[in-house]
Amino acid sequence: MSINPKLLEDLSARRKTAELAGGKDKLDKRKAKGQLSARERLKALFDNGEFQEFGQHAAHTCHRFGLKDKKLPGDGVVCGAGFVDGRPVAAFSQDFTVGGGALGRIHAKKICDLMDYAHDTGIPVVSVNDSGGARIQEGVDSLSGYGQVFYKNVFLSGVVPQVAIIAGPCAGGAAYSPALADFIIMTQKNANMFICGPGVIKAATGENASLEQFATAAAHASVAGNIHIVADDDKHAIELAAELLSFMPSNNISDPPHQLDADWEIPYDPRMNEVVPDTNKMPLDTHEVISYLVDDAHFFEIMRDFAPNIITGFARIGGIIVGIIGNNPKVKAGTLDIDSSDKGARFIRTCNIYNIPIVNLVDVPGFMPGLAQERGGIIRHGAKMLFAYASATVPKITLIMRKAYGGAYLAMCSADMGADVVYAWPTAEIAVMGAEGAVGVLFKRELSDAEDPAKRTAELVEEYHDEFASPYQAAANAMITDVIEPAESRSKIAQALRLTLSKRDTRPPKKHGNIPL
Repeated sequence: MSINPKLLEDLSARRKTAELAGGKDKLDKRKAKGQLSARERLKALFDNGEFQEFGQHAAHTCHRFGLKDKKLPGDGVVCGAGFVDGRPVAAFSQDFTVGGGALGRIHAKKICDLMDYAHDTGIPVVSVNDSGGARIQEGVDSLSGYGQVFYKNVFLSGVVPQVAIIAGPCAGGAAYSPALADFIIMTQKNANMFICGPGVIKAATGENASLEQFATAAAHASVAGNIHIVADDDKHAIELAAELLSFMPSNNISDPPHQLDADWEIPYDPRMNEVVPDTNKMPLDTHEVISYLVDDAHFFEIMRDFAPNIITGFARIGGIIVGIIGNNPKVKAGTLDIDSSDKGARFIRTCNIYNIPIVNLVDVPGFMPGLAQERGGIIRHGAKMLFAYASATVPKITLIMRKAYGGAYLAMCSADMGADVVYAWPTAEIAVMGAEGAVGVLFKRELSDAEDPAKRTAELVEEYHDEFASPYQAAANAMITDVIEPAESRSKIAQALRLTLSKRDTRPPKKHGNIPL
């Protein structure tokens, strides 16, 4: 006796229907545009293109507005779990060829069920967003579905990594699920994300605005700061998501995949000495510093095009995965402003959630001055950096390269803000303000009476710098761990990371702190 062949034939036919999605014509049109199908996207993500699918035979339950006899394979979303570089991951991919990928009740239930699975098993979630929005025919059920998805996004936040890929339209309420993820990757072509389209903006405000101005990857990456990484196409977006996950633990109670067998006794590197300009009037290239600090000069930068006066990203130093935050003197002199404070604080908190040590590279002359910054709330935004560092319990290693002035010195994680190890180069200037500014305030009367004010100013600046802005004064007051040669930086930081991996920091019991938002 054996199973009835008709049952197997029926199963095979149903699977083929699901895999054909919206039909060959629609799939071919997508291919011509350079887009992968929803199923191809998941196959590209998972090792060997294999995954356990969830809800392949799910179907919508709406019988109104012409949907009663309409087939929507998988209800417009493909869900599954598999392995990415040998580690388990859950993922879903909306299928625009099936009813425009619109979200209805069953579509939302499939996503929520998958997210529950990810929570219960402690694995990351990758979402590929490509949807026309809510399924209008289902009315309030579709709105309810979005609410359920958003709730699950927040429920999983801080528990397992969530990576959202925008690979098609993502409009209205649909944009909020990616916005609640840890990271957003968006393709340059064939994708847009917005709350209100050009027509709505025109009707509501009278403004003429094209999608290119606010809905593209370029606009979100450089102006709005809504996304973290720009991808060339679908394939590149999937590759970036996989690489990003390689720096993440599977969940918040696991350690990142450090390479503990890597050689961390790193030799003296004279190239670092050559990075430092002869004078502090010339900007330091922090990206070059990072390239010498990290393993294989490989740095996975996050939000590269937004607030570039601060640099954030992931790397490995002596095999240890780290989050790097560095001031960029080549942009706005490396000052902290509203956008860079938001960018930095969010990154710090992400690292803290996922047990990733933080390395801070400091060359900051202060917070950005100006009426627009003051009226825009620089106090509130700058306080986010202070809050994020002070509340972070992961290992924090700070390297003061040159300027570290005023409140910005604290906002870049000084020892007082919880840094476990603080190194300074001999070029470090740690002070309330720059020597020139301090001399102008402290010796105003003396300079006004001097025979040669310029000469006397230069003398006082040198004296002030030597006595108050030198790293050795901070070292004498036990405010820094050590003054090191730039060429020793990689070796010293690698050692510090190894020594602090066992760090434990217990805080008072509370629901959460009240970060100034």
